[in-house]
Amino acid sequence: MPDILSTAPAPAAAVVRSARIASIDALRGLVILLMLVDHSREFFFYHAQVSDPMDVAGIAPDLFFARLGAHLCAPIFVALTGIAACLYAEGKGGAPAASAFLFKRGLFLVLLELTAVSFAWSFDVTPPILFLQVIWVIGLSMIALAALVHLPRAALATIGLVIVFGHNLLDPIQFAPGEPGHIPWAILHDRGFIDLPGGIRARTSYPLLPWIGVIALGYAAGPWFARGVDALRRRHRLVMLGAAMLTLFVVARTINLYGDPLPWNAQETPLRTVMSFLNVTKYPPSMDFLLLTLGVGTLLLALFEALPSRATGWLTVFGSVPLFFYLLHLYLLHLLNLAAQAVTGNFSGTYYGVAQLWQVLAIAALVAVPCWFACRWFAAKKRASGAWWMRYL
Repeated sequence: MPDILSTAPAPAAAVVRSARIASIDALRGLVILLMLVDHSREFFFYHAQVSDPMDVAGIAPDLFFARLGAHLCAPIFVALTGIAACLYAEGKGGAPAASAFLFKRGLFLVLLELTAVSFAWSFDVTPPILFLQVIWVIGLSMIALAALVHLPRAALATIGLVIVFGHNLLDPIQFAPGEPGHIPWAILHDRGFIDLPGGIRARTSYPLLPWIGVIALGYAAGPWFARGVDALRRRHRLVMLGAAMLTLFVVARTINLYGDPLPWNAQETPLRTVMSFLNVTKYPPSMDFLLLTLGVGTLLLALFEALPSRATGWLTVFGSVPLFFYLLHLYLLHLLNLAAQAVTGNFSGTYYGVAQLWQVLAIAALVAVPCWFACRWFAAKKRASGAWWMRYL
């Protein structure tokens, strides 16, 4: 059974590993590596931080497309969480079991974001700003899904579609800090700061509402991946769905009236015009953002289903223990950056930076190697363990 960030662990006796499971693990492994590149950029290319949406006129094309590739990560993670939750419900006796696990697992991930993940970024026990990022939003999405799984599948799919296609209608709604609706709206839709006791501020980097739509649609698609479903039929569905999402993206983006807060426009070169067309908003994820990333992700999943397992086996190692990898790579990147500061004597109060993007890619490749061996080791330990708490790692 697939499990994104270990959301839905499966007892070995209940599940037969198959090519379709390998394809999901491989897709997860691919986006994990894209995430590793992006986080290597965050640690070692700090002087060239990118805005959201990106500044097409000022950003180098290689940095633009590196960041664009990383856009795939969160939507695919969240969609696979929904699929995994559906398969967990199938194997555990239905929605009540899935609901209980989703609620507890979601709370655990929120707590993890506030502690181990936050510390990995700052190495500060009391950071002035808590950045509420992808682990936080996956946790809250799971808590929301814990309530939604009791609905009929058609109703769940309808809610997901309404949120994904309609939430940009809410963009004009804003609340200033101190107004009664500021805190809930900052959590749901409008990226912002929340003042906490003790002088700490929280930054809702990933507003929640659109991700509820994504996880709901993932859950609604879960039966496509159930045991006994014909693999060719599933692959055909994935290709058609992915092509449909990308077609809708092209149409909506071409019309330039709805779907993203930032319209595209012609630039001084054809390349930068293409960049403007693809420059969609991630925080919160616009309709165009989700159509583009989920469309590409769905086609990649169909591709991985068609490939032999020996071609994707190295990716499945990363994808089999995603939460373990997430924590491990953040700590390794931060420690490596501190080591670089120590060797160079460059303690500027910020991360040590490199000059070229190719160096960022080299750092990501360097970190990926020990992570692969560590993930292979931990996956074997997890499969062999019968401890209940291993389901949360």
